[in-house]
Amino acid sequence: MLISETGVPERFIETDSWGGQTMARLEDGWCAALDRDTMLCSIYEKRPFICRQFEMGGYECLEERGANEIIP
Repeated sequence: MLISETGVPERFIETDSWGGQTMARLEDGWCAALDRDTMLCSIYEKRPFICRQFEMGGYECLEERGANEIIP
């Protein structure tokens, strides 16, 4: 959920049936703001609050990446 204004570009925001805003996800479940070539956030300076809570390379980050691993 996007719970604070950080300047996330509209193209990366989805609104659920209750009016809550979330980061858009691609069909495979990955965040739409993820640059697949570099595996870095393309909106890092404007990332939502929840993304700021995850330490890059920390347990939660690695757990989420593992759950969405790209299989060629």
